[in-house]
Order: sequence, then structure tokens, then C-alpha cells
Amino acid sequence: MGVEMTEATGGIDFEDEESGVVKKFMFVNRKAPYGTIYALEALEVVLISAAFDQDVSLAFLDDGVYQIVKGQHTKAIDVKNFSPTYRALEGYDIEKLYVEKESLDQRGLTEADLLVDVQVMSSADMAKMMAEQDIVISF
Repeated sequence: MGVEMTEATGGIDFEDEESGVVKKFMFVNRKAPYGTIYALEALEVVLISAAFDQDVSLAFLDDGVYQIVKGQHTKAIDVKNFSPTYRALEGYDIEKLYVEKESLDQRGLTEADLLVDVQVMSSADMAKMMAEQDIVISF
């Protein structure tokens, strides 16, 4: 299965759909949820990838951990709060969500502060997990 970048699929084109080849995609979220388009674009690409029956996982590092923090209120900055979409990922068979422990610790957050179930892992374990992927895309 070839992977080719196209605008229509958010940068990913899945060729050879009939071949049944499943690739392991990891999307790494490093940016805060608002102020740039990265978090929302990453979420859209994740959903597209899952629609093509790929093995999709998400990793949240650095300020990316803020994307899945409970209680986001965006009215004051006049932007749509898309964080509830993360709770819908399970319905798309996207259940592999990983958070770097050091990123949580540096921001004074714990697993209880997050809106979805995640696996918290050290940066060393996160690096090993990334090395096992066929494709890693960072936002």
C-alpha cells in the first residue's frame, strides 16, 4: 500500500485499498489546542485514517496534552471547542491514546484531568512506541 500526500485527504492518500494492507499510523500532537490549526487538522487526519481501516494511534506530548484536558471553555476567544470530539474517537475504533508522563508533570496535570482514557508512558517508552510505527506524523 503506497502512501502519497494529497490535499483532499489532509495530506494522506491511501492507495491500493483492495490489498488489505494495514499500516500503523501514529499521530503526534505537540501543540496547544487553540491559537493554531494544528490540533484541529490532526484530529481531522486521524478520522480520515481510521475511515480507511488503518491502525491509528494518537500521542500527546508537550502542549499537546492540553488538547484532551477536561473543562475547556473557548467562548472568550471566539473559537469552537472541538475537545468533545476526542470522546467520540472510540466510535471510530481509535482507542490507542498515549500521553507522555513528563509532559503532564511539567504542566501540573494528572490522568484525572483528561477527558479520555489514555495510557500514560515515559518519554523513553513513547520513543519505543514511535519506533514500532510504520508512519509517524507530528502536528
